[in-house]
Amino acid sequence: MKKSYIKQEHEIYRKALRSFLEKEAMPYIDEWEEEKEVPREFWKMLGKNGFLCPQVDEEYGGLNTDFGFAVVASEEFDRVSVGLVGIGLHNDIVMPYIDALGTKKQKERWLPKAVTGELISAIGMTEPNTGSDLAAISTTAIEDGDDYIINGEKTFISNGHISDIVVVVCKTNPKAKKPHQGISLIVVEAGTPGFTKGKKLKKIGQHASDTCELIFNDVRVPKENLLGEENKGFYYLMQHLQQERLMVAIQSLASAELILEKTISYVKERKAFGQQISKFQNTQFKLAELQTEIVIGRNFIDNLITEHMKDKDVVTEVSMAKYWITDLVKKVATECMQLHGGYGYIEEYEVAKRYRDVAVSSIYAGTNEIMKVIIANKMGL
Repeated sequence: MKKSYIKQEHEIYRKALRSFLEKEAMPYIDEWEEEKEVPREFWKMLGKNGFLCPQVDEEYGGLNTDFGFAVVASEEFDRVSVGLVGIGLHNDIVMPYIDALGTKKQKERWLPKAVTGELISAIGMTEPNTGSDLAAISTTAIEDGDDYIINGEKTFISNGHISDIVVVVCKTNPKAKKPHQGISLIVVEAGTPGFTKGKKLKKIGQHASDTCELIFNDVRVPKENLLGEENKGFYYLMQHLQQERLMVAIQSLASAELILEKTISYVKERKAFGQQISKFQNTQFKLAELQTEIVIGRNFIDNLITEHMKDKDVVTEVSMAKYWITDLVKKVATECMQLHGGYGYIEEYEVAKRYRDVAVSSIYAGTNEIMKVIIANKMGL
């Protein structure tokens, strides 16, 4: 089914990126999973070939592309491994904050190197005792002359260990009458005294995506590192979370489609009781059901992408897509693992890797329970 937002230039970009990834990523993904990190050399290769932050204005080294390119890139990175999610985080979640909120000086400082892969970014939202409730964060940034002094701790930070800059969500007014009214976004650079990175966390999946804790102990950061206006950070987060959650849904759907594709091929080859597994009615019914739900999800997502590209407010629908499609991909992984039998539990088979990699999709970017709260609120409940 043709996607209305995909033009010839998007297909050319997809072909080039897929060819690049088949040569430069697929042969090494197992090694990167062992290292729990995508090497910097690969980031720089991505930048050299125009695959990092293409949406950035040409003035700062980008290609000034539309959101359709982000969709294509997300799908192609996901085809290689869900563990490449950190690249999408850099491209489509973190750097858009600087692109949208940064001063000209800030953009000149950070955007060009983000495009070339010399600079890798992360965002520090989650804390050890605070997840989806962003208003309850405890990391503080207190004014001290021309600086802020930051104290606190962040956890589960993707790209955290390899990052050169982190957009830190912190409280610049801890005494604000309403907690969300005292939050700001401040960029902290690696190497700043007092800013340390914990060891890479051992996760059950997405091993190539480095994840760690970040500790801020009297970190002095100049006020010129503030993104946007002071105490407006919560509102900026709410504006950008629509795209972040849409990206999670896009990635999850791409995984679901790939898992189904691999499973269809497998059941046609595998034999039991003298015939192909694909000939059993149970197999046919299971795959027909999954195919139907995936096609429904694809139509919904493609419509949301089109609306998002028109700058429409689709927060409610994105919340629906985020929770429904991340639940769907986990269902697809589980059902398809069952159809693989014992081989589905062996990591040489894609379904096993996807089973453990997609599990967290219903948790990050706001849990699926939070998505339902948003939907219920929009319903007037």
